Amino acid sequence: MRPLRFAAIAVALLLLTPLVQADLFARFGEDPFARFLPVEQAFRVDVQALDANTIGMRWTIADEYYLYRDKFSIQGPEGVTLGGLQIPAGEAHTDEFFGTVQVHRQQVEIRVAVMRTVDAAKTLELTLGYQGCADAGLCYPPDTRTVAVNMPAVGSVPDAPAFVSEQDRLAGMLADGRLWLIILTFYGLGLLLTFTPCVLPMVPILSGIIIGQGPNLSARRGFMLSLVYVLAMALTYTVAGVLAALLGQNLQAVFQHPAVLVVFAGVFVLLALAMFGFYRLEMPATFQARVAALSNKQEHGTWIGTAVMGFLSALIVGPCVAAPLAGALIYIGQTGDAVIGGTALFALSMGMGTLLLAIGASAGRLVPKAGPWMNAVKAMFGVLMLAVAIWLLERLLPVPATMSLWAALAVVSAIYLGALDALPLNASGWRRLWKGLGMLLLAWGILLLIGAASGGRDPLQPLVGSTLMGGASAPALQQAALPFRTIKSLSDLEAELAQASEQGRAVMLDFYADWCVSCKEMERYTFSDPAVRSALADTVLLKADVTRNDTTDRELMRAFGILGPPSILFFGPDQEERRRYRVVGFVPAAEFSAMLELALQ
Repeated sequence: MRPLRFAAIAVALLLLTPLVQADLFARFGEDPFARFLPVEQAFRVDVQALDANTIGMRWTIADEYYLYRDKFSIQGPEGVTLGGLQIPAGEAHTDEFFGTVQVHRQQVEIRVAVMRTVDAAKTLELTLGYQGCADAGLCYPPDTRTVAVNMPAVGSVPDAPAFVSEQDRLAGMLADGRLWLIILTFYGLGLLLTFTPCVLPMVPILSGIIIGQGPNLSARRGFMLSLVYVLAMALTYTVAGVLAALLGQNLQAVFQHPAVLVVFAGVFVLLALAMFGFYRLEMPATFQARVAALSNKQEHGTWIGTAVMGFLSALIVGPCVAAPLAGALIYIGQTGDAVIGGTALFALSMGMGTLLLAIGASAGRLVPKAGPWMNAVKAMFGVLMLAVAIWLLERLLPVPATMSLWAALAVVSAIYLGALDALPLNASGWRRLWKGLGMLLLAWGILLLIGAASGGRDPLQPLVGSTLMGGASAPALQQAALPFRTIKSLSDLEAELAQASEQGRAVMLDFYADWCVSCKEMERYTFSDPAVRSALADTVLLKADVTRNDTTDRELMRAFGILGPPSILFFGPDQEERRRYRVVGFVPAAEFSAMLELALQ
């Protein structure tokens, strides 16, 4: 009887359905689902061949709707093998049915590699799968759509497919999965990054910690201190990088707030003054008594303090985005594989810290054991810590102010070296050497002051552009700079792209921040190059200033999967991004100029 009962219930429900619908219509006066968009309007998809072996898919998502990141799928015809979907990281969303998931809003671009058995041009029929919901409470069932894609012949456009950006090449290498090769490659890339402006300032920080241990520091203890510092830095880079890739949030950018930079610069000034002997940095007497009563507490405190400095240095001193870092973050964001991506980040960080480990291991041999030499060494590292403080403040202060600070540091250091003191007749060779170095520093400091007062902008070349040397005036220099137009939001960009499309012009979009050291390198050394300026003469130049890292900035970066500045994007007159030509990190002028010929063709 039970099957008959179930059948009767089913028939009753079918008969009642029109009545239920009629009741709903009577209550609401219309179909309650009429206010929701059809699935094809809520989630519009555009598919095209990026090259002979890559397909790009772009979903444009209506406002107040979203797509689940893990519901995308693709199927191709026989004879065609498709790689894994390269999906950017979404935003976290707490779902009633699936729990905490990642979703995409506004727009998402997905790529997939195509392995073909036929090299000739061919039309492929693909079946795309996806699922999304509306914020108002409606979830659509999983949907599929069949699209046709015209694939060009393999080799039909030899130049374009041959160019692969470094970050995409590294992300592809991670997908290969050979762990030993990943570790060696990223460790080597970390070694190459050692002398960049985002890593080199860590040398005086660690050196100051080691020198502060006193003249009896052993090589073993120096190495262990540097190891704690480097491991803390490497773990911070790894964890922050994985979180940034998975959540789409750049943790390091948060620590570039002006208040944080000023406080951290102030800490370096205090440490430098302690190095000069103005006072001693020590715990209050009551705490010292407790520490003395417990064995090894002071040593353990040193380890913790060193680890904290490594953590802060990674977040505040070196927030640069370079191609190796971007490659690892792209891989994590596309695959969600935090293990391989995190391993690559850790190997990269350890490569960056190798020089620091060498400094710690050699401290026992290079640092004098006793005598007045120790005070001279401490003073030298005090000067280096002041230099790090000024370097941090460069991200906030105007150029004349920072040049004046560099001038003050050079002049005062020159005086301490005896630049203005008379040499006795029997002065030693060392005394004469210090005075000579002091005279050079004094001359450089004076040139810096002259440059700051007359329009110079480069501390390394203080008189370049100076009006005293026949250079252009400040307004003329501003006019000679690349004519970037600043945008803030995605709607600003869309309006600029539409206007450029009407004029048949390409667009270059530069993601910039005042705290980004590599951005300033691009301005100083790359954008000022005559060949680069000539190549960009007919290009619309846009700048997205993400210094504040506010909600609008993060939404704009998330829309394109940008990890942080400097990142440069190119758009054709068709308003489509030339994805393979993205630039991440500092690129020298010659390399950038050669790449422009391909990106803007």
